[in-house]
Amino acid sequence: MIPYYLALPFIYLLSYLPFWALYGVSDFFCFLVFHVIGYRKKVVIENLTNSFPEKSEKEILELSKKYYQYLCDLTLETFKKITMSKADALKHCKFHNAELLNQLKDQNKSVILLMGHYGNWEWAGSSFTLSTKHQLYVVYKALSNTYFEKLMVKSRTMFGTRLIKVENTLRDIIANKSNPGTYAFIADQTPFPQQAYWTTFLNQDTPLFTGAEKLAKKFNYPVVFVNIVRVRRGYYEIFPELLFENPRDCAENEITELYIRRLEREINKMPETWLWSHRRWKYTRDQALTK
Repeated sequence: MIPYYLALPFIYLLSYLPFWALYGVSDFFCFLVFHVIGYRKKVVIENLTNSFPEKSEKEILELSKKYYQYLCDLTLETFKKITMSKADALKHCKFHNAELLNQLKDQNKSVILLMGHYGNWEWAGSSFTLSTKHQLYVVYKALSNTYFEKLMVKSRTMFGTRLIKVENTLRDIIANKSNPGTYAFIADQTPFPQQAYWTTFLNQDTPLFTGAEKLAKKFNYPVVFVNIVRVRRGYYEIFPELLFENPRDCAENEITELYIRRLEREINKMPETWLWSHRRWKYTRDQALTK
């Protein structure tokens, strides 16, 4: 409680800064985080090295520096969102091909939307809500700190986006079945190995959640992949892409596999804008065989 109230004025101060000043602060934080604190530096270097074995040690180091700059920008952009106007939300995160979602809405179809920790997923929610006819529901895991949880809920529900706790997903989809909506899953997180679909992702054995695929098949909701491209500092563009119109026709794990291949393709194009400081590969495939 006390840390929250001590941090809150600082968070709002950062949020009200003009963009040029915000990125000046980000540069300073990046120096501290990378050169002084070394926040999860070992994890980042290890993840990058294993994902790109063809890159030299020098290339990995340069890529890690770019990543930390992006990470600091992303953190401050998340704070900035708390006080962003609709005009700024659309200016800094442009949504393309809204017609795809609008057509599905006009056909009275709900959508399963798959994305990754790539680009700026926090800004993307606002841009989606402001640019399409669909009601956006973001499936998320609540923060353990109830005070920061309230702040994040306030930020994420700006402009009409709604949140669904992961444990309530099926219940809420059934409750909203008569009102078509889009259910967004950031699906590149790490499940327990025994409950996962295993594949090769970024040159490593990787477990994946299959919940979004199961829901898509259960309700036969079209599956859309969303790519968030960082065009330049402070500016992103969103590109939705229809992966499957009739998921019930898909083979087992076909949806999950195509999703991770699409995400992998984008990460290879601009690797610094994916979340490398997460311990994504903390489990091994052998652990999937143990009970």
